[in-house]
Amino acid sequence: MALGLINYEFKEQTNMLTTPGIGLIFWTTIVFLLLFLLLAKFAWKPIVSAIRKRNEAIDNALQAAEKARSEMAQLKADNEQLLKEAQKERDIILAEARKTRDKIVEEAGIKAKEETERIIAAAHENIHFEKMAAITELKNQIAVLSLEIAEKIIRENLASDAKQQDIAQKLADEISFN
Repeated sequence: MALGLINYEFKEQTNMLTTPGIGLIFWTTIVFLLLFLLLAKFAWKPIVSAIRKRNEAIDNALQAAEKARSEMAQLKADNEQLLKEAQKERDIILAEARKTRDKIVEEAGIKAKEETERIIAAAHENIHFEKMAAITELKNQIAVLSLEIAEKIIRENLASDAKQQDIAQKLADEISFN
């Protein structure tokens, strides 16, 4: 029985909690309205102001980020333009360097050809002079040898008086016949 009484009292208390009375509803409404008015007067203005400031800060940050993004895009475009200009200048400089190199190589070739022709001409002239000197020297040596041979032949032929008289006679006969 004691268990049945406890069970009845429990049901009564749960019934009261699940079905509130009019007084409870009235006081709850009054307390809610007072709390709402207090919150509206003192808390919501600062909260709404803080939220508005935060929204403005977020909007400003988003605008700054968008501005920075557009500036970065502009800088990137400027950098690409500068890079293209630098590449064009590099190509121009390389083309001029190639032209200069080709011109220098051509001039060096012309100078080398001229120098080669000059050296060959000088060599031909030198060879000609050496040849003439050698021919002259050879003629001189032949003349000296011829004189030595003639001297030896004449000495041998003129060694005796009879031979000298024969030669003189031959020369005299040749002179008279000519």
